[in-house]
Amino acid sequence: MARATNYDRDAALDAAMDVFWRKGYHATSLKDLEAALNMKPGSIYAAFESKENLYLLAIERYFEASRHGFRTHMAKAKTPLAGLAAQFQNYAGLAQGHPSRQACMLMKTIVDTASTDPKIAAASQHYLDQMCAEFAKAFEAAAAAGEIPRGADPMRLARRFQANVSALRIELQRGTSQDNLSQLAADMAQETMALGAPR
Repeated sequence: MARATNYDRDAALDAAMDVFWRKGYHATSLKDLEAALNMKPGSIYAAFESKENLYLLAIERYFEASRHGFRTHMAKAKTPLAGLAAQFQNYAGLAQGHPSRQACMLMKTIVDTASTDPKIAAASQHYLDQMCAEFAKAFEAAAAAGEIPRGADPMRLARRFQANVSALRIELQRGTSQDNLSQLAADMAQETMALGAPR
């Protein structure tokens, strides 16, 4: 097998993530990867072993970036519940052309590969579960801060929160009007903040 020429691995993985995210695993051809990574086929295989392995590395990179972004956002929030609610408005306020106006790469991967590539689908599910756990930790922090009742189930709230984020991002992918997106995000944010209302 040809040896990989000198290349920037981080840049290559970012480029692979971008093209895979836009086109999906099956629709992305070797030609697409050659163009995106600016690498010859032999160098791609020498560096990343296979298209499948490159995809697995790309979704891992996507997950790590998503988790880092969420943690950074929450660290700046005034309160845990306010930080969670603001996530919806952040998505609705993304500029046109921003990559995160697409549906979640992990969700798209499960749709694309659930019946054809179980290893890839399982990895995507694992990362989605880990993101849900991040959301649950935020709800646990909200309970500890007295923002929501201590008897609330953080994981149940996290699953609902993750479902809402996914739904909002599908609307972004669909090209829903900005007014409707803003209204939907406001409703989701209000629903999240209402968890702290007196009961």
